[in-house]
Amino acid sequence: MKNMNFGVSLLRPLRFLIIAFTCALLLISNAFPAFAIEASKSKPTDATTQLLETQRKTDELARSAPPGLNKVQEESNKGLNEVQGDADIDKMKRPENSQNATSVEEEVQNLLEKVTGKK
Repeated sequence: MKNMNFGVSLLRPLRFLIIAFTCALLLISNAFPAFAIEASKSKPTDATTQLLETQRKTDELARSAPPGLNKVQEESNKGLNEVQGDADIDKMKRPENSQNATSVEEEVQNLLEKVTGKK
């Protein structure tokens, strides 16, 4: 009987430590969720200017008669689409600006070579 009491008496402090650790982990993860967002800061007015211009064009199109096919094609060829134009086109990934990008396959291969020590 003494052996069983000894095992139970060891579980109580261990259970308390596991519960305390879990609660602390939950508290910390909920209190500081945005640490990963500290990357690059942008100017808030830049996005506002682009949005206002897009909104102005949208309102202008909504008030006018539906544009014809030629007008839509002409406006669409200027950028991403008829209303957005070329807003944030430099941030988009496309073949012209992705020539030097590494594929997922290449990244995994490089990682495996580093782990195995072949590289």
